[in-house]
Amino acid sequence: MTMKRGWIAAAVAAAGLSGIGTSAIAESETLKTVQERGTLLCSGHNGSYFGFVEVNDKNEWKGLDIDLCRALTVAILGDPDKNQIVPLSWAQRFPALQSGDVDVVIKATGWTMGRDTELGLQFSIPYFFGGAQLMVRKELGITSASELGGGTVCVAAGTTIERIVADHLKAENVEHTMVSFEKTAEVIGAYKAGRCDAYAAWGPSIAVLLANQFEDADAHVILSDKLSAEPIAAAMRQGDEDWVDIVNWMLAALIKAEELGVTSANVEEMTANPPNPTVARLLGVDAGMGERLGLRDTWAREMIAEMGNFAEIYDRNLGEGSPYKLARGLNNLWSNGGVLYTPILD
Repeated sequence: MTMKRGWIAAAVAAAGLSGIGTSAIAESETLKTVQERGTLLCSGHNGSYFGFVEVNDKNEWKGLDIDLCRALTVAILGDPDKNQIVPLSWAQRFPALQSGDVDVVIKATGWTMGRDTELGLQFSIPYFFGGAQLMVRKELGITSASELGGGTVCVAAGTTIERIVADHLKAENVEHTMVSFEKTAEVIGAYKAGRCDAYAAWGPSIAVLLANQFEDADAHVILSDKLSAEPIAAAMRQGDEDWVDIVNWMLAALIKAEELGVTSANVEEMTANPPNPTVARLLGVDAGMGERLGLRDTWAREMIAEMGNFAEIYDRNLGEGSPYKLARGLNNLWSNGGVLYTPILD
């Protein structure tokens, strides 16, 4: 344990033993369970979902969603390594959450009405936006989803993509056969083997896939049809509002830090000399950031020091610092042409 993590651990212990935030801790059963266990249980993937939840050549988890889990771990436990990533298929993630096998699902998960009202889930503020799209081989000469008549579409089971694509093709009166697979790798393998005419997936993931998994990337084309505009959010069990608050403000703090220019490189300087009251509140210089959540006031500062702000996390996993070079587009700040914004930090 480094010296920095040593004093963070001491602060975590002190917050748990003091009267600060006592009512919030008592009311959030999930937070209490995580603190007593000493480990945060996050959703992983049964394989790699490149750029978001993947395993590197050292058998280590990485990706945007993994880093968000690590950020939440710092916020709660003061150490990004005090988490366990539980490998789950798309279909397994919600039963695992409902049964308590994971504390939170941060895994490219779309916020839908059915999941919100029928599965007993609650969602965080969105942290990513993307829509369902289709990829085909250029040699087929297909330029639109409406031209897929009689074709076969491969898709991952248990995802919103399955329903969205089926609904769109039905509305277009396109006869097709949908073939679903449990693992993302199986979907990709089936498409590469020519078992299907189209590969249906989330647009950003298709772009990442082409950049990483296809030696003949130029032989394929992503159709311009955007079948949905899907908000991606963390999923939690209903009934623990204080836990939802913690996850929401973890995400908000990362985005707010980017907006305010607070980075892993300058966070200590910003703490010593806050340029404005909002930065002072965010970094725990002024009290209140932690007490209202049942955490220590310095949790956001520690999280940014360890993980960076949202831009830093995006860049190393999906952007210019990654193999994928995926432009942020909609996933930029509202002030930079995107749609990401946060609640007011008062």
